[in-house]
Amino acid sequence: MYIEVNAYSKTIKGVTVLDNITCGFNRGRIYGLQGKNGSGKTMLLRALSGLIFPTSGSITIDDKHLGKDISFPKSVGLLIENPSFIGRYSGLKNLELIASLKGLINTDDVRKAITSVGLDPDDKRSYRKYSLGMKQRLGVACAVMEKPDIILLDEPINALDPSGIAYVEHIISKAKHDGALIIIACHDSEELNLLADEIVILAEGRIISKELVHHERI
Repeated sequence: MYIEVNAYSKTIKGVTVLDNITCGFNRGRIYGLQGKNGSGKTMLLRALSGLIFPTSGSITIDDKHLGKDISFPKSVGLLIENPSFIGRYSGLKNLELIASLKGLINTDDVRKAITSVGLDPDDKRSYRKYSLGMKQRLGVACAVMEKPDIILLDEPINALDPSGIAYVEHIISKAKHDGALIIIACHDSEELNLLADEIVILAEGRIISKELVHHERI
């Protein structure tokens, strides 16, 4: 699994939100997108997931052009901005509905994904009664439950307490071990340095630097 972004630019209503982005991403690695609000982190995730199309440039996934050869990545788990589910349904019911779209996993798999983020799959409360942290955990569970090849997470630890952060860190590390290609947008530089193998720093829609992260092994 390899993603190549080639001279990708995107203009919306006369404003350039991504400006000549060129970079590559390999499977089995975790990439961090770092930058201030409005730097282009979320827009780059939208581009990689096929939710927006380039004004110029291209994205290829294993040599297939996104938006031409394929409309979306074949196997992708996605959490962009705030998670949103059907308010009157439980977390389990919501994820079962989403899982039914492709039919790749069963209810046991959904339950395991919910448990993996520290939620109770038997919790009968409706989604609208969830706290912000619980909603975030469910969003992460939804993104990873089908064990996709590509995982794109936008501020995954937002609104999480320390135990929630620990669950997410474990999930991300396991997905990397299983060979997924993971890209995380996060304003927390300490968190990115803990998780990422490489950090891409953006400002005003441009990549201004790339940094390899060297993890000490004990």
